[in-house]
Amino acid sequence: MRPKKMNKATVATATALPLVLAGGLLLITGCQSEKDRLSVSSDKPELTVSGAYLPQPAMADMAAAYFTVENDGGKADQLVGVTSPLSSDITMHTTEGSQMKHAAKLEVPAKGKLSLSRGGTHLMLGKLDHKPQVGEKIEFTLRFATSAPIKVKVPVESASFRPKG
Repeated sequence: MRPKKMNKATVATATALPLVLAGGLLLITGCQSEKDRLSVSSDKPELTVSGAYLPQPAMADMAAAYFTVENDGGKADQLVGVTSPLSSDITMHTTEGSQMKHAAKLEVPAKGKLSLSRGGTHLMLGKLDHKPQVGEKIEFTLRFATSAPIKVKVPVESASFRPKG
């Protein structure tokens, strides 16, 4: 039995089809990896908040709060204000040596984090609506220079609470 002869058009199609399909796959793969690269190196802040707590205050009219804002994005942002139903007077502070200083804004670096902790950067709450009790959750709204506000429910912990890690 002799193989059937193919005409020139059939040979050309049979030869070109795998090349066209391979080129299309490369094009699709190339587009996909470009999309992945764009999502990995975002040119905007991508903020999340973790580790928030408010130690039960010793006084009925003043408290402090702590948390971490992590930025997985490729652009920095700034924490520019915080509000809460608990207090009409919330200020941000940094600590340099033993000196506490008011801060109008706090930097959240690109691919980095802003950590508020005891003895360092923190929130001060004055004129409290009530004295928070252990187990209570206090709502805070964090406002940023460019990112949307983030609402956080912050647990009240014992005065001696120290976060792990």
